[in-house]
Amino acid sequence: MTKYMDYMISSRPIRIFNSIVDSSKLKVKSLTVINGGHLPGRTMQRKDANFMNWAFVVITDGGGYYQVDGGPLQKVEAGNWFCLFPGAVFNYGPNDDGYWDEYYFTVEGDRVVEWVDNWLGSPSLIHKATIDDALLHKMEMMFMLIDSGMPSNLDRASMMLESFLYELAAGSDGKDEGGPRTFVLKVIEDISQSLYVPFEPEEMASRHHISLSTLRRIIHDYSGYPLNEFLHRLKAAEARNILLNTEMTVKEIGELLGYKDTFYFSRVFKKITGVSPKSYRNSGGQ
Repeated sequence: MTKYMDYMISSRPIRIFNSIVDSSKLKVKSLTVINGGHLPGRTMQRKDANFMNWAFVVITDGGGYYQVDGGPLQKVEAGNWFCLFPGAVFNYGPNDDGYWDEYYFTVEGDRVVEWVDNWLGSPSLIHKATIDDALLHKMEMMFMLIDSGMPSNLDRASMMLESFLYELAAGSDGKDEGGPRTFVLKVIEDISQSLYVPFEPEEMASRHHISLSTLRRIIHDYSGYPLNEFLHRLKAAEARNILLNTEMTVKEIGELLGYKDTFYFSRVFKKITGVSPKSYRNSGGQ
């Protein structure tokens, strides 16, 4: 395998985050983030590249090109994201004498097949994303979780990446062509992407340059619920998905979503859904 020195990739320092967690300790078995990285000012091009795993690349600055299996040469600009995947040959990278800023995440697991079949979109095409502080914060948060060395945090990174990619795909499917997303929807989306990390309302408000009282008003006007209850409802919806698609215990799911007390998590879940987490799983979500 070819190895590249940092200076061959970029003239600026790069960051690589590799998972060092024992896979047997992971609770999410169908999806694992292997590594991630930030390559600012990348200048290196790849030719006839092959990959053993899926990777998802977000370009935040600069531009270049992307080609799959000798197909059309697609233009890459800031605000684009694309896939690298097994079984294909790729030519991609910044333009000659150019650069791009790249974030990437490499994953393994059967869950990716479900993404491709249901919502990811064509993996051989360039997709669009809105590059803003919220998106950058989510990627940096995933880097922190990967780098922590804790199995529970790597599980959180995997689930957070799935949600992150789903929102990217939903934003590039052509259904939002009536205009840019409103500020309110960006705030809602940011909260929805924060289910696996400690939620600090003050930090969320600061990130969107609003006061905490304004954040609370936005959430109440949008959902009809106070901020805390809205967050509980988002987590209950995520818990339903995990209950039906993994073998994680109720305790593990509660901890993954930030509930240290399993009984409290179960009470919140039942209050919102009308049934306990165990009953919901046993009934198949019916």
